[in-house]
Amino acid sequence: MDWITGIQRAIDYIEEHITDKIDYEEVGKCAYSSSFHFQRVFSVICGYTVGEYVRNRRLSLAGEELANQKSKIIDVALKYGYSTPESFSRAFTKFHGVMPNQVKSGATLKSFSRLSVKLTLSGGSIMNYRIEKKEAFNVLLKKKRFEKQEEMTTEKIADFWKECTQDGTIEKICGHISKNNIFKNCILGISFDDNSKYDFPYGIGTHCEPDAKEEGFEVVTIPENTFVVFQCVGVMPEAFKKVYKYICTEFFPASEYQPCGIEIEAYPSADVKNPQYTCEIWIAVTKK
Repeated sequence: MDWITGIQRAIDYIEEHITDKIDYEEVGKCAYSSSFHFQRVFSVICGYTVGEYVRNRRLSLAGEELANQKSKIIDVALKYGYSTPESFSRAFTKFHGVMPNQVKSGATLKSFSRLSVKLTLSGGSIMNYRIEKKEAFNVLLKKKRFEKQEEMTTEKIADFWKECTQDGTIEKICGHISKNNIFKNCILGISFDDNSKYDFPYGIGTHCEPDAKEEGFEVVTIPENTFVVFQCVGVMPEAFKKVYKYICTEFFPASEYQPCGIEIEAYPSADVKNPQYTCEIWIAVTKK
């Protein structure tokens, strides 16, 4: 996977459609990736989501347009995706620190520049990983589906985990942990790319026996795969983001492998603020 070319293609697509409704699935395709995977990689590398990039670029361009052209505020608001002058004014003021009607008076504006991907010398990092070849196995999951065409944020996944913790889902999952659990009794977060045109599923669950049953849950067979496994140590989610950034920016560009659709997060407990907290990231891979 050519990440440099892919990310630049995705950015170019966004810029070419900056005044349109952004199709996040198409953005992912430009980066030779799924919508979910690209958005996750983008937010880890850049420090902000694709949606935040789009909003900041629109508001930056809107400021330039109001300052340099004889445009009406309502026309600029509609052009950059705001249904009313009021919603545009709130977003504009939050971003620039001044109201749209102050621009003509020479108010100071903020600029958010277009991203450009450049190849830089990096690497030299040492991180342990292992290769696990696994036959097909079953997982008991509570699934939630997210729209592919919409913005995906880590907050949406975090809210799903919070919901499952509060409604007793995690407790029920713990009752189905397999005796021969290949994830050392961990609770799993699993990202799928099931080729659905409209959405992608994310599941929270555990490795289970084939005959496991629980109302409101699914038993899903994870097909035979080769996984590359990384250990993540430290306070979450900062430690997770650091490892995931390494995986995306250093490991995959330099390795013989590329991700192929399934990612598994293996969490041993809820003690995520412990500096010694240790979890694992399993990514299904194929050779390039």
